[in-house]
Amino acid sequence: MNDLHPAAAGGFSAGAETYARGRPDYPAALATWLHDALRLGPGRSVADLGAGTGKFTRLLAATGADVTAIEPVDAMRARLAASLPGVTALAGTAKAMPLADASLDALVCAQAFHWFSTPAALAEIRRVLKVGGRLGLVWNVRDDATPWGAELTAIMNAHEGDAPRFHTGAWRTVFPADGFGPLHEEAFAHGHDGTPEQVILDRTLSVSFIAALPEAERAGVTQAVRDLIARTPELAGRDAVTFPYRTQVYWCERVS
Repeated sequence: MNDLHPAAAGGFSAGAETYARGRPDYPAALATWLHDALRLGPGRSVADLGAGTGKFTRLLAATGADVTAIEPVDAMRARLAASLPGVTALAGTAKAMPLADASLDALVCAQAFHWFSTPAALAEIRRVLKVGGRLGLVWNVRDDATPWGAELTAIMNAHEGDAPRFHTGAWRTVFPADGFGPLHEEAFAHGHDGTPEQVILDRTLSVSFIAALPEAERAGVTQAVRDLIARTPELAGRDAVTFPYRTQVYWCERVS
């Protein structure tokens, strides 16, 4: 899988357990979106591309569709396979999926498409989708409206380097794409509930380019986040907090 960005290959291999703990799940409204926009249900086939530890794969399995998870990072894929034994988990990348031509009714990329938003990847996605099949893109996006949320983002962004990110919007440049119809967009309010350690610190440490840092630099990030929690009245000493998100979803259809 040598076409993976180094931050993804190193960070996600090292941080699979932290990723599973620290990343939020998805709003309940996505069950309706999967049914209505992606037309998932029993008798349908769907792939979760860049499935990670399987957080979104669970939602796909709950639709009753036949689900295949494709994940290039061994540590992530092993975590997914252990927690979702009913899902077929395969090694593969966006440019080389071990799937037959026109074999899918839908394909979803959750928290992943910005890593591989290239014409070559979209050509491969087009190959495995049936005509009329739909591509879904999903991101949980942190809400930086609070001062502490903005400060947390600044701590993270100081280390991003050249890692692809959703917030840059660079992933949009591949649309409109050959063989696909227009991109439709919707957003849902969401929140991640848990201890500050889980929803703020573990969430930060689960970011690929943070997880891939040398140990001393990663320890510096850990301390900076703990200091932020300690000096923020709505976070310090709390057993539970809600980290605000919005969930951005997009879909388009293979038309030829």
